Amino acid sequence: MTSPDEVRAVLAEVHRREWARVLAATVRLAGDLDLGEECAQDAFVVALQTWPRDGIPRSPGAWLTTAARRKVLDAHRRAGALRGKLPLLLEPYAEQDLAADARLTDMDEIPDDRLRLVFTCCHPALAREAQVGLTLRPVCGLTTAEVAHAFLVSEPTMAARVTRAKKKISAAGIPYRVPASHELPDRLDAVLTVVHLVFTTGHTAPTGDRLTRPDLVARAVDLARVLAELMPDEREARGLLALLLLTDARRATRVDAAGRLVLLQDQDRSRWDRDLIERGRALVLGALHGGRPGRFVLQAAIAALHAEAPTWAETDWSQVVQLYDLLLVAWRSPVVALNRAAALSLRDGPAAGLAALDALDALDQGALATSHYLPAARADLLRRLDRPGDAASSYRQALGLVDNEVERSYLQGRLDDLGAPPVPAGTAPSGGTTA
Repeated sequence: MTSPDEVRAVLAEVHRREWARVLAATVRLAGDLDLGEECAQDAFVVALQTWPRDGIPRSPGAWLTTAARRKVLDAHRRAGALRGKLPLLLEPYAEQDLAADARLTDMDEIPDDRLRLVFTCCHPALAREAQVGLTLRPVCGLTTAEVAHAFLVSEPTMAARVTRAKKKISAAGIPYRVPASHELPDRLDAVLTVVHLVFTTGHTAPTGDRLTRPDLVARAVDLARVLAELMPDEREARGLLALLLLTDARRATRVDAAGRLVLLQDQDRSRWDRDLIERGRALVLGALHGGRPGRFVLQAAIAALHAEAPTWAETDWSQVVQLYDLLLVAWRSPVVALNRAAALSLRDGPAAGLAALDALDALDQGALATSHYLPAARADLLRRLDRPGDAASSYRQALGLVDNEVERSYLQGRLDDLGAPPVPAGTAPSGGTTA
């Protein structure tokens, strides 16, 4: 007998690590995203009911995959959809079948299954935000709230987008398959966007008491690696992999021994992963040749400049700003504009950075209204300009918007340094940190 609490804990961990794998293998058999998601969820319910009695299996992911695929077969049988093929597909599962399903979780095979599902969800018939939102929630295992945070929209808005996208896939009969090579360019940018957003959500978790979610980081890096291998001539695929490797190289230094946030300028660069940095740099150098670079190659080039600088003070801020200028042309994003303002403040001084923040147009500020990064960046610049009262007000606004406890603790510390009273957790806003 295994305690229900132990089973719940194991299932929670397996869901974090292997949900995408279980779902991808299930949808491959189901041929339908909704059915596959329903059967994968049912498998977790069955595990919750049976594992306390039978014990936790040696390969939980393989067990769940097998259970989910059985659910699919049962559903097809009830619908009469398999007809003559049903007897072959419904042969009893023996130990060798479990072993075969276990191979579905091997890193050599599963990425193709997951990418098949990602490419399906990124069908050009869907709007871009629907493509990415649909993929992030059911495929990558992010909650609707986490996806909404990544898109800087409300949770109900994102939920509605996901629902509409799933209905359109079903109504249009969009097949579950890897597109032909001539179809890939129409979907690649959306797929790269999905992988990047999975990484950023893991790099700095929107909620919780830990800064990172290593499971999401590992999932994104793995998918980026497979994309780069499958499409070696796509510079943006190589650029994305480079960006993730260069960024993840700093993971061990982003919090101190007590779990407190450590900003980029204060990190111990001797502890950065030099192997990841060298691999990322090589990818960047190769991707920069062959024409105008795209948004992921440019972001990777910026990350490489940070990784190559011996110290914070020796960072080539002029080149960083120039790359952000190019990036804004390739990708008009409020987050890019915010990061450019921060870089400008380090090249030309905090007043120049503050002016750039204030110059963000109404659309940009609206997109950033639910994010703490804009008021946090403004607070930092005001503090550097020796305007403590204004800085404290911006820190309070940022604290009202942040949900990650590590980031919240950092911002509260900054506010405390100004001699301002603390802000209770959950306080509503009255109106970026770089790590």
